[in-house]
Order: sequence, then structure tokens, then C-alpha cells
Amino acid sequence: MLLRFAVANHLSIREKQELSFAASSLRDRSDGLIDCKAVPSGSVLPAIVIYGANASGKSNVVNAIAAMQGMVLWSHTQGEPGGGVPRDAFKLDSTCSQTPSRFEIDFVIDDVRYHYGFETTDDVFVSEWLYAFPGSHRRRMFERDNGEFNFGRWLKGRNNNIAELTRPNSLFLSAAAQNSHEQLSKIYEYFRSIDFASSISVPSTTASALYTGNDPDQRVIEFLTSINTGVIGYQKRETDISDKDRAMRRDIVAIVEKLSGGTIKIEPDKYDKHVAIELAHRGRQGESVYLDLDSESAGTRRLLIVLSLAYQALDEGTLLCIDEVDASLHTYASEAILKLFCRPEINRNGAQLIATTHNTNLMKSSVLRRDQLWFTEKTPEGATELYPLTDIRTRKGDNIELGYLQGRYGALPNDDITLPLHESN
Repeated sequence: MLLRFAVANHLSIREKQELSFAASSLRDRSDGLIDCKAVPSGSVLPAIVIYGANASGKSNVVNAIAAMQGMVLWSHTQGEPGGGVPRDAFKLDSTCSQTPSRFEIDFVIDDVRYHYGFETTDDVFVSEWLYAFPGSHRRRMFERDNGEFNFGRWLKGRNNNIAELTRPNSLFLSAAAQNSHEQLSKIYEYFRSIDFASSISVPSTTASALYTGNDPDQRVIEFLTSINTGVIGYQKRETDISDKDRAMRRDIVAIVEKLSGGTIKIEPDKYDKHVAIELAHRGRQGESVYLDLDSESAGTRRLLIVLSLAYQALDEGTLLCIDEVDASLHTYASEAILKLFCRPEINRNGAQLIATTHNTNLMKSSVLRRDQLWFTEKTPEGATELYPLTDIRTRKGDNIELGYLQGRYGALPNDDITLPLHESN
């Protein structure tokens, strides 16, 4: 369960910006909050929706979470000795290339709060830390500072041995998980559980590929039916791959075998078939008519992906980040996705959602509290600032959408736009 995320010096984010799932003391509806014994208030938010003008940095907040996840999961296994650290420092200030990027996160596992973070340059991880809060007191698990490690007495295992295996451009947490560290593997698994739906345009092949080994969740079909897409069912259709695709596969395998010096065994039954999903619609005589995904709308194809990830998060109680939740979707469809996370009768396992959007109609949703609305705005220097609606004085019952469109909360594009004129010859 995510409590807080903070980042500095990443893409358009220069100074430290923080996103918090802590429920405020506002007297808004509380039935959608998630019970959490690890925080003083006893509850956290199930979802946060981020608004802002184009290029204000909404997507970069989501990207920062993905960047932190990627470093935790892959820095030890995919990094090369002396290969540096792939990061995206703030580029509009030349000093930021020499300044570390910083990532921090607070989350809960088994009713224990953890605080983890690190700082990195283009070359090395300069610091890394992990603390646990099983009660009111902080327990140091480990600290790392310029290659020096300090381990708390609460962290058991082969800590010193793993520290010796940790490269300067690898996180200790990443190395520990790869070496089966019992306590730290569950921290690593938390990061692996975070999922993202960032693609705005979803080709039919991508949507079908998601279900190559699995059938669509029946709840996905029921959702599509409930929002009047006309979908009432589905079927999977298998076809042989083309001779051209087979030849291309043979060429790729030959190249990989030559480079690796090994042999790759291809399972014919697994790779010689192309699986396509076809959605059923009701025909004029009441029969089911199946249409391939190229015949479906862009919104329907995207919903196949988004809903699959959403129901997985709901089942597992994990975090899902959706960039542009309103892309190709009607307001009611976007709100229905929010309701999956904000209604306790559906969200029984403490799943959470971070969504970016331009759809101001969602501000009027009955399932959103004021502390679930956040904004991004660019400073005159081009840096992103992230802030919640609760930083601004509002009252219960205010028309938040109207106030936002009138500019009371910032995070709007300039409405005094001078359009270039076409000069005729």
C-alpha cells in the first residue's frame, strides 16, 4: 500500500515534489478510504487523480514511479560494470546534470510501514536507505553512503557478502533480491507489483497479445457491456503465422545464436499460432456476431488493456498507474474505472490508483474526495510543481470543476493564446 512518493531532478521535476495518499481531515465522504493500521489516521486514499495543462508534468510524475521501479528491478541484473546509471535529470538547468536525482517512497507491507529511497548521478548510486516502522520507533535496516554500508541489527542475512557484490551502479536492494535475501525480497516484490497503463493508442495486436495465454476476465466483458459498447462476449481465434513471419523468426534466432554461441529451442506449438480476440455483438436476429479488434473503437481496445490491469490490481491489492485515463474514453467510462477503486464493496484488498487526466467532469464524481485531486503546474523556469487541492482553501459542496476552469487552483494553460495568422500571397 503506497503512502507517499517523492522525486527530485527527474525530467521536468527539478525541486523535490511529493505525492501523498494520506487522507486529510476534510469532512468529505469516508466510506471509500482504505483501512491502514500503519498510519496515525488509520486510513489512506484509494485513488489520486492528477490534473494540469499539457506539458505541465503530469505524465512525468507517473514516469518517475516507473523509473524508480526500473532501477530497483533491473539495476543489478541489467547494468554493466562501469556502465553508469540511466537517469533523466532536469535539462533546463545545467547544474542539474551534476546534481543527484532523488527518489523516495513510503509503503506498507503486512501492517509495517517502510521508507526507502536513493540518490543517483549519471555514474553511480551515491546513497541508498531503508527504514522500517513496526511501531512508533524507526528501525534502520540499512544505509549506504558513497559505497559505505551500515546495517541495522534488525536486518538479518548475508548483508556484507551482498554488499561486496553490489556494483556502484547497482542498488543494494536489487542485488539483495537477486541473491534471495529473505527480508528484502518482499520489499523488491512490492516494487514488482506496481503496474502501468501508459499507452494511449492500443493496436489490435497488442490487445490480443495480452490474452494469448489467458482468456479475458469475464468482469472485463461485463464492464464493456455495462457502458453500452455493444460487447456481450468474446471468442479466441487461432491462425497459423505467415511464412514471412516464420522466415523472420528463423533469421532472428540465427543471429542470436551466433552472438551468444548457444542454441535456441523454439516450441512450435507455442509460436506457430497467432491468437486473436474477437468481441461478440448482438446481431439483428439476436445471434452473436464476432468482430475482430480492428473493427472495434480505440476506446474499446484500450479498455481491454486498462480493465485487465485494473482487475488484477483489485484482486492482488496493488498499485496501478494510468496515464491519461480519459484517452479515447467517455467521461462515464473513465469515472467507472475510478469507481472500481473507490467503492469498498469492489476494492476489498486495498488496491490503489494513480491517474492523470484532462477530463474536468471527473472532478464532480461522487466517489472522489477533495484530497484526491492533485495538480501539476510549470514554473517560469520550466520546472514542474505538484500540489493537492487541499493546499487551497475550499469548502465542502464547492463546484470544484468550475473553480478549476476559472483558474482558482492554477494548473491551467494560458487562455490568452495568440494564434499565428496565415498570410496570403
